[in-house]
Amino acid sequence: MSERIRAIRGAITVAEDTPDEVVSATRLLLEDMIARNGLAPDDMVSLIFTATGDVTSQFPAVAAREMGLLGVPLLCATEIPVPGSLPLCVRVMLHAYMPVDAGVSHSYLRDAARLRDDLADSPDVPR
Repeated sequence: MSERIRAIRGAITVAEDTPDEVVSATRLLLEDMIARNGLAPDDMVSLIFTATGDVTSQFPAVAAREMGLLGVPLLCATEIPVPGSLPLCVRVMLHAYMPVDAGVSHSYLRDAARLRDDLADSPDVPR
C-alpha cells in the first residue's frame, strides 16, 4: 500500500498555566491524535507545537518526550497574538506517514473545539 506524509492538526486548552497542566493537557491531545489516526512512533515525521502567549510555564513538547517520542523532531513556538483569540491554548501539527487512502482525523479538545466550527457536526472530532 502506498503512503504519503499527512498533516494532522489538534488543539487543546489548559485549565491554568502550570507545568503539570501544560504537560497533562498536551499528553491528552497527543494520545487522542495518535489513537484516532492509528499512528506508531515510526510513522511520525515531526511535531510542531504552538502555545498562546499566556502559556509559558512549560514547553508542550515535554509531553511528547515523556511519552517516549524520542526520535521525532519537535519544535515549539508562540502563537501569533491575534486580539480576541482563544486563551490558554496549545496547538500541534503532527506530520506522519499514512496510507494514501486513509482519512485524517483532527483533534480539538476542551474549549479548543470552537476553533473548528466547520468540524462541529463531524463524528470524528471529540467535544
